[in-house]
Amino acid sequence: MHPELIEIPIIHVTVKSYGLMMVVGFLAAVTVIRLLSRRFTRDPQHITNAALYALIAGVAGARIFYIVHYFEQFRDDLLAVFAIWRGGLELLGGVLLAIAVILLYIRYHKLPLRHYLDALAVGLMAALIFGRVGCFLNGCCYGRPTDLPWGVRFPYGSFAYRSQVEPDPERNRVEPHLHLPEEYFGYFDENQAYVPDLKPKKYLTPRQLEEVTQRRYRCLPVHPTQFYTSIGAALCTLVLYGVWRRSQKYERADPYPFLTKPGSVFSLMFVLYGILRFSVELLRDDNPYEIGTLTVSQLIGIGLVLLGSCLLVFYTLARPETVEAEESIPSSAPAPKPAKASQRAR
Repeated sequence: MHPELIEIPIIHVTVKSYGLMMVVGFLAAVTVIRLLSRRFTRDPQHITNAALYALIAGVAGARIFYIVHYFEQFRDDLLAVFAIWRGGLELLGGVLLAIAVILLYIRYHKLPLRHYLDALAVGLMAALIFGRVGCFLNGCCYGRPTDLPWGVRFPYGSFAYRSQVEPDPERNRVEPHLHLPEEYFGYFDENQAYVPDLKPKKYLTPRQLEEVTQRRYRCLPVHPTQFYTSIGAALCTLVLYGVWRRSQKYERADPYPFLTKPGSVFSLMFVLYGILRFSVELLRDDNPYEIGTLTVSQLIGIGLVLLGSCLLVFYTLARPETVEAEESIPSSAPAPKPAKASQRAR
């Protein structure tokens, strides 16, 4: 767990691992989308422009989603809403708002919508691979305690540790996972104000520090749900890319085989990600329950599966999207061979 990677000298601004991995994911997505879009456009600048707008929207959406999800943290200090450098982003909100902005950009410039969306789907899944690595480094999106050999232990004072030593009524947990003695709670800060919270490391005695880092009170192993999502995203990326390659093979087929019409890859992305998010959420231990034992992310996952299924039916039944000749063939591409007489007559 490394929420802060480096500190910039003089100005004393830290580089957050989560933000850095979001940027890496953004660059990966742009690279993938630019490569795939060469099949239907000569001007890759549209990809870059849309990506920059999406990046801004993604950060804003991730922050808004976090604020809505944890609004109680901002009730007493509304200005903290804008203190994004303190952390507090949720990837799902960023992805949703970024997609909305890209849709508006494509519509405004009258670009081949479904072709761009199919390329976007592959790029977004590639970005998610790196985004969840950032979650692991930040210590958020942690999993439930587990006895599996690949369970990971987060350090004392981390999000996972705090969750384990306190009850969580929002998850119907009246007893903590880890019963920590009262001596580890409550301290006087630098202003001599009493804080009834988990003691920071600097206030622990050597014996207490040894207990919480090496002995019976150290963090319980938890599911590395961040890596589960990264691995799932990598598999989804491969599946989507395979479907996209297949769709290019049957680009002008009549009739289109299943999952080859423009827009099919984008629709399938919602289905795959919805299933992935719902499944991983079963092993997470951070989000509060909203309805029964379903979290808001699981409800959104169900909605994404339904949305993707409806879009898949719609694009399957809709007329194929045509691309203008001057856009579809790059200027450096060789001229197509003339069709045979039987093919021209078809």
